[in-house]
Amino acid sequence: MSEREEDDAATEEAWLQLRPVEPLSSQCCGSGCSPCVFDLYHRDLARWEAALASKDRSLLSGHESQSCPSKLSPETFLAFRISAVDKLTQDTYCIRFALPGNCPLGLRPGQHLILRGIVDGLEIQRAYTPISPADAEGYFEVLIKCYQTGLMSQYVKSWKAGDTAFWRGPFGRFFYKPNQYGELLMLAAGTGLAPMVPILQSITDNADDETFVTLVSCFKTFEGIYLKAFLQEQSRFWNVRTFFVLSQEDSSEQLPWSYREKTRFGRLGQDLIEELVGCCRRKPFALVCGSAEFTKDTARGLLCAGLAEDSCFLF
Repeated sequence: MSEREEDDAATEEAWLQLRPVEPLSSQCCGSGCSPCVFDLYHRDLARWEAALASKDRSLLSGHESQSCPSKLSPETFLAFRISAVDKLTQDTYCIRFALPGNCPLGLRPGQHLILRGIVDGLEIQRAYTPISPADAEGYFEVLIKCYQTGLMSQYVKSWKAGDTAFWRGPFGRFFYKPNQYGELLMLAAGTGLAPMVPILQSITDNADDETFVTLVSCFKTFEGIYLKAFLQEQSRFWNVRTFFVLSQEDSSEQLPWSYREKTRFGRLGQDLIEELVGCCRRKPFALVCGSAEFTKDTARGLLCAGLAEDSCFLF
């Protein structure tokens, strides 16, 4: 092989190494975020093809930042240092991430981020909503439930203070504006409580926001309820009511007095949904977040209770 042929072969090999690799299905979080990891792949592939056609390597410049950011990016994963890991229940953690220079994260209430993890060489991505106030400076917190067989759960369980995790965002199609609705009916199951927390706090932190809020949190047991202190504090505001639905308990005798009148047992069925809609001070706008089954069943129940499709948002 001549020297020129060797150079051409080396150049071709270099271009092949720069070609973007199509993501695996595990790398898509499935939350409908835009741009999706596949959107980014097709964008980078088009850039690579254009650069190859013109032999212009400058079009391929730009690599993932590995340092703590000053601003989020929906396209690029950025590194955030873990400052604390707090175990809330047997399988649920609240993780705090540090932000440089006491800057805010830059999310609007209810928006979410995409976390990237690598387990046994497999890259995975999942969506999580920070529960810290939208205007929190110098940190943000995320509520994560770990499952015994979950790949991302294996990654999260390995975290300790000082570790680094990679996030991109923000994403989300719900943008709350003060006094936009007369009343919000929030229906959440488990960690589906996460997007409700910053929205609720933004309302109670704003003295000019007179939105009524009815928050219904569904858990298996009383001991499994997340953020009890926060929810109790919020329920003291004049425009906030909190209710709990416990699916694996059937008696209020073991509950603290402050929970007995606002706790129901069983599941969030049609009768209870209609009762909650009916007891709202005004016709509510409903926010729903939980498992796919919970969200589907609850959305159907709200429609049967008389709410229009455009009066509900499903996270």
